[in-house]
This record gives sequence, structure tokens and C-alpha cells, in this order.
Amino acid sequence: MYLKKVDGPRAVTLPDGSIMTRADLPPAETRRWVASRKAAVVKGVVYGLIPLAEALETYGLSDEEYDGWQKAAEKHGISALKATLAQKFR
Repeated sequence: MYLKKVDGPRAVTLPDGSIMTRADLPPAETRRWVASRKAAVVKGVVYGLIPLAEALETYGLSDEEYDGWQKAAEKHGISALKATLAQKFR
């Protein structure tokens, strides 16, 4: 099996003991952002699986959009990333 060369780690251990790999990140062509995909990107950046600059470029995100996701997840958890609940947690 061939593994693509990537900068940085291929997997990280999260505080709850689970392991997150690059395969757990959403595909680069993702256009429909559900809460679980947003959370995966935020976790990947926060725990060092993928650098912020790479995440922004890969997924076509702006700094403000990512910062909003991260702040919402930190303050209120993954449920705050749902589009239908975004106004409730602002």
C-alpha cells in the first residue's frame, strides 16, 4: 500500500483517547458543510493534524469563517456548528 507524503503527522491522539487521522477529515471537494464536517476540520487544526493555512486552502474557507466555527465549537460544542442553531448561540 502506498502512503502519500504529507507534511506533519498522519494521526493525532485526541484528549478523549481516540485517534484522528487525515482520513477522518472531509474530502477537499466538500461544498455542503454539516456540523460533523465542520467539527472534524476544527479538531484537525486545533490538535495539529493539519495546519490552519492548509485547511483554509484545501476547503476554500476564509479566516473569518474558520474562526467562527472554532469559537462556536469552543463555547457551545458541536451543536453550535449546526446552521439551524447558529443564531441561538450568537
